[in-house]
Amino acid sequence: MNSNLYATAESSAIPQNELEARALIRTASRLNNIKESWPVDRETLQDALDLNRKLWTIFVTDVSDAESKLPLEIKQNIFNLGHFVFKHTFSILAKPDPAALDILININMNIARGLNEQSARRLQEAEQKQEAEQNSPAPVSNDETA
Repeated sequence: MNSNLYATAESSAIPQNELEARALIRTASRLNNIKESWPVDRETLQDALDLNRKLWTIFVTDVSDAESKLPLEIKQNIFNLGHFVFKHTFSILAKPDPAALDILININMNIARGLNEQSARRLQEAEQKQEAEQNSPAPVSNDETA
């Protein structure tokens, strides 16, 4: 049986911001492993930086979409951050330096932390709403009052 089917089913049940946070953490972890294993061959470095760039391309493309429901300020911040990530990535490729990876790692981890906090808040709000609904008195139907 194909294990990808299970992975697809699992990921479809996870909220979008949690998937994004996981992708950011995985990419940051990969960059951190490269930093800690320095020196690495150029292909390994380029593959990790390409993966990070592709992830940020998805984010920038999503916020550039006219149907994005994010507030304009957040869209602009993500777009500007993506632009910075792209420029910094090319500067690392031009002059490889393990310390330069810290910036990309920190950006990814901070955004992932924010996304995870947002998920936790939503979950807490949903639990509070469900609890409030369970604790509120049930409406009385006309049949019960007759």
